[in-house]
Amino acid sequence: MAANMNIVDLVKSYGSKTVVDEVSFEVPKGKVLSLIGPNGAGKSTVMGMISRLIAKDTGVIDFEGQDLSKWKSKELAKHLSILTQHNNIQMKLTVRELVAFGRFPYSGSRLTPEDNEMIDRAVAYMELEEFEDRYIDELSGGQRQRAYIAMVIAQDTDYILLDEPTNNLDIYHASNLMRIVRRLCDELGKTVILVLHEINYAAFYSDYICAFRDGKIAKFGAVSEVMTKECLKDIYNVDFEIINVHDKPLSVYY
Repeated sequence: MAANMNIVDLVKSYGSKTVVDEVSFEVPKGKVLSLIGPNGAGKSTVMGMISRLIAKDTGVIDFEGQDLSKWKSKELAKHLSILTQHNNIQMKLTVRELVAFGRFPYSGSRLTPEDNEMIDRAVAYMELEEFEDRYIDELSGGQRQRAYIAMVIAQDTDYILLDEPTNNLDIYHASNLMRIVRRLCDELGKTVILVLHEINYAAFYSDYICAFRDGKIAKFGAVSEVMTKECLKDIYNVDFEIINVHDKPLSVYY
């Protein structure tokens, strides 16, 4: 696994409670990696530290040969983008104006012809042409989520971090979003890291899974290595059956 992001002995505590406890793993480059686990397992905290939204206590996040904390924010934003769970922009923005924010690390507020070309490509990739002059608060949840993904695409980073991107979406829109994630990797060569609660989305659309339990990594590996009855029982303390759909191991709990 070629990796230009390496997490070593990451620790985060709040008071006397350690929520991330000496977590280490490599991020497979050009692949989809899903972080899963029960509530409070530490996956979103790890994502927050990788994105620099949460300060780590100890440990190293090596990114492209340099400690992540040493990167200047503007330069890092050209290599790594993050879409958080809560994207409540209060300004009255059209879809195109929102997507244009993705070009800010490159040109600030003065868009160049190259910036506009990248914005056009991102809008077209997400099939938002008919909505680009609509205000984002007028869109459905699925359309709005696509607009935020278009903003990330316009940012044109090699690494994309998505924290619970299917939250508050129905099955149709959540499935569409996960297909888009797969395309970002397969068609655009992006490295995508997601936090997911729905383990079957993780199984069907990921290349690798990192499963957390009690602040530690319970299992890291290819989908087939993590999606076993024994492993899922150990992580969630629930009995599962595994079925294969299109050569993908999916779970049914009981």
